[in-house]
Amino acid sequence: MITVERRGPIVLIGIHRPQMFNHIDPETFYGLAKAYYDFDQDPTLRAAVLFGHGENFSRGNDVDAFSALAKIGKSLTLGEGQLDPLGRAQKLSKPLVVVVHGDTWNMGHELHLVADIRIASADVRYAQTENAYGRVPGVAPIRLVKEAGWANAMRYLLTGDHWDAQTAYRMGIVQEIAPNKDAALKMGIDIANRIAACGPYGIKATLAAAHLAINDSADVTAYAKLEAEYVKLFGSEDFLEESKAEAENRPPIFRG
Repeated sequence: MITVERRGPIVLIGIHRPQMFNHIDPETFYGLAKAYYDFDQDPTLRAAVLFGHGENFSRGNDVDAFSALAKIGKSLTLGEGQLDPLGRAQKLSKPLVVVVHGDTWNMGHELHLVADIRIASADVRYAQTENAYGRVPGVAPIRLVKEAGWANAMRYLLTGDHWDAQTAYRMGIVQEIAPNKDAALKMGIDIANRIAACGPYGIKATLAAAHLAINDSADVTAYAKLEAEYVKLFGSEDFLEESKAEAENRPPIFRG
């Protein structure tokens, strides 16, 4: 479920599945896609803030829900009135501030990487654990490398280890750290309002030029390759082994 709350020239978009650790299932993903599109198309809105309800920002995608699609060879397909929350084919033309706290894992972390400005609560726990479970990240192998540098990205992508707010700040993937969840959201809203007070044409032109400068269009082929591997992986022996090992309470034995 997604909540949308307008506050004058900004909009707050909330991930609201706290009983499921804010895991992103297809319905939630589509809800985000609609909220992003509606924000991008509304000329009276100047900036958006994405946050998570409850104790965590998001533990990432709902594996069971997504695997049901992938096992029949399907992936999420966005339609009219939707904009990819992971920013693969098209990005927002207006600023997005993302505020994270608690567990911010996998797709949750990747939604955070899409932001133009990122705010973290001091209690945040980042992770890209997919490789540790016989899976593959959705966009982090492309975006985290750009943001944090090769070795910083590989340190966590290849191990599945967690990292904290201070490590994220050192790597440059978070711009501000607040003492707690409420302070982080307040800071995010304050920054969004400061953006909204600026000239909207200049803001959009700045974003457009910056996206050209980092050559986002070159990422499309890489995203397509990752998507194909993601779908293929759900039928692999390693994926089945991870599920079996979890049920048997033992470490998985991956054979590639």
